[in-house]
Amino acid sequence: MPRIPADEALIAGEWRRGAGAPADTVDPATGRVIATVHAVSLDEVAEAARGAAEAAADPRWRDLLPHRRALLLHRVAELIEESTDDLAALQTADTGKALTETRALVGSAAATFRYTAAALETAEEAITPSRGDYVTLSVYEPIGVVGAINPWNSPIASDAQKLAPALAGGNAVLLKPAEWTPLVSLALGRLVTRALDELGLPAGLLSVLTGRGSLVGDAIVRDPHVGKVTFTGGTSTGRTLAHAAAEKLMPLSLELGGKSPTVVLADADVEQALAGVMFGIFSSSGQSCIAGSRLFVARELYEEFVGELVERVRKLRVGPGTDPDTQVAPLVHHRHRDSVAAYVDLAREEGARVLCGGGVPQGPAYRDGAYYLPTVLDGLPNSSRTCQEEIFGPVLVALPFDDEDDLVRQANSSVYGLACGIWTRDHRAAWRIARRVDAGTVWINTYKQFSIATPFGGMKESGLGREKGRDGIRAYQRQKSLYWGVADAPLPWAN
Repeated sequence: MPRIPADEALIAGEWRRGAGAPADTVDPATGRVIATVHAVSLDEVAEAARGAAEAAADPRWRDLLPHRRALLLHRVAELIEESTDDLAALQTADTGKALTETRALVGSAAATFRYTAAALETAEEAITPSRGDYVTLSVYEPIGVVGAINPWNSPIASDAQKLAPALAGGNAVLLKPAEWTPLVSLALGRLVTRALDELGLPAGLLSVLTGRGSLVGDAIVRDPHVGKVTFTGGTSTGRTLAHAAAEKLMPLSLELGGKSPTVVLADADVEQALAGVMFGIFSSSGQSCIAGSRLFVARELYEEFVGELVERVRKLRVGPGTDPDTQVAPLVHHRHRDSVAAYVDLAREEGARVLCGGGVPQGPAYRDGAYYLPTVLDGLPNSSRTCQEEIFGPVLVALPFDDEDDLVRQANSSVYGLACGIWTRDHRAAWRIARRVDAGTVWINTYKQFSIATPFGGMKESGLGREKGRDGIRAYQRQKSLYWGVADAPLPWAN
């Protein structure tokens, strides 16, 4: 077992037990309680927000030049890498993910801090073209206090994608981890506070506030000190937060749900496509916003491709995340497993054929865990609820298409627009489809590959704004224009 963080939240630079209700965090592989974590109270959220505002205004931070702020990010990256084994084991225990994946997520978090530090050191402001007797400049300043609310599926990577650019922008951050998986965020908070202390910076620059999103997250959004909120999670929650932000006229970035199409054209490399489709939906046990959960296959290839896919899915190895042979680990929580199972029951009611999976694995090794078999369905129209609603589990729906127009029509017939995968040897077809499909990210002959240097976000109900990339820091800053008069004569109107 990994080292379990103490039952303490980080509130305005102080580690202490939250004054709110306790909640158990459970190992999804065994059903055993790992730790009990107390939520913070609403008064403690307000205290953290006041402390964050004071820390953001502290001259030690406010006046720090960008290349000096970058030192903090570099140091956090080093500390994350030094703690890789502990952080990966902790995330596996808390989320159920396979250790190979959690180690990669820890590496991604360190790389995010390091990349953001480099982007910060090389970020430029602008002297804009003058249209008079003045010099015009466009500069960027911190927002002040940023609220960062994250989901349970990949906490350390999600935390880094918000913390690194928000701190780089000169802000203080209130981080709210998911109630089911707070442990790795608390451990990351210890590393950040260590780096702040080593560099003599205000401890209140980061708070880690545990508890339910409907209470703690809502309080963060509504606090008058908070000038921006960034949220990753479900679309319904994102819509609620957007309403609250609108009341404050506050900027908001949202990375929300998805029902992403993955497309196999008739000329695709079948081996590549089979491996990519399986990885796209069944890695992370399908608990990924960009999971390729709708499979569209050219009708002339459909029966052969789906038949071979089902045979391979049946052979996927289901087990605990600590087993190096595991391909499909348990779901994050028993309640979430039951939600996924309910969707498969709905699919049956809608007339789906369950080609494989469709239930809980049998045997004593699986009895106490939150396991669900990788499942392939077909026989449903794209208009069915199963094809339209995000399941967030290892459930794939296969559908045939007749031609490119039919494909694009079906792929875009969704409230979501987060991602898409295309498998083809025809670069012209790939280009046309990639440009026609409503998706913030399109993968061609690959899937679920990410670069911190490449912007990420969704269209339609999959979100607002973008994360990552060189401009990711600017999303956490306010742009200001300066006009510097250079004329010797007074303004003519005054004469």
